[in-house]
Amino acid sequence: MELIQQSPDLDAYLAADEAIDHEHPRVREVATRLALDADTDAVYAYARAAFEFVRDAVAHSADSGDPRVTWRASDVLAARTGICYAKSIALAALLRARGVPAGLCYQRLVGGDGATPVIHGLVALRLPGAGRWARVDPRGNKPGVDARFSLEEERLAWVVREEFGEADGPVVHAAPPEAILRALRSARDRSELMRNLPASL
Repeated sequence: MELIQQSPDLDAYLAADEAIDHEHPRVREVATRLALDADTDAVYAYARAAFEFVRDAVAHSADSGDPRVTWRASDVLAARTGICYAKSIALAALLRARGVPAGLCYQRLVGGDGATPVIHGLVALRLPGAGRWARVDPRGNKPGVDARFSLEEERLAWVVREEFGEADGPVVHAAPPEAILRALRSARDRSELMRNLPASL
C-alpha cells in the first residue's frame, strides 16, 4: 500500500502542536537520553530506540489496567501509559524531536466476531534519504501480538482482514484527527474511553 501525505509539505511532519508537543522539556529529555543510549548518531538507530521505548516502556493501558487517559506526548511519557492513539502521538513527538519526519496512520479493525469496528493508531516515519514512508506500531506486545521495528517489511500488531471489512488507511496525518482528540480529551477514564472509541475518522 502506498502511503499518502495529508500535507504536501514535509515540514508539517516535523511541527509541534498541542498533542505532539515535542518542544516540551520532558519530550526533549527522553529524546536526548534515547539518542545517547543508541550508542550512535545514526538516525535509524535512534528511530528504532524511540520505537522500542514507546512500545515497551509505555504500557498500553488496556493491557495494564491503568485507568488514566493521556493524549499529549509529554503526558504520555510522564505517566508511561496510554492507548494506541496516545502511544503513537508520543512516538511521533520523539521522532520529530530529533528531526525525523513522522505522522499518524490508522487502521479500521473489528472484534473477533467481525463486529464492533474501531480505529487503531500507528506511526509513519520517513528517514532522511528514504524514498517512502514506513509504518510501525508502538501499541505494545502481548501474547498474540509481536510488532517490531522494520522499515522494509511491515511488522504491525495486526494485519487487516479484508473479509471482515477491515482496512488500512493510506493517509499519513500530520496531526491527530479531531475524532481521535475528541475521544481522548472527553473521556474521564480508560473505561469510558474504550466505550467511546471512534469507529471512523
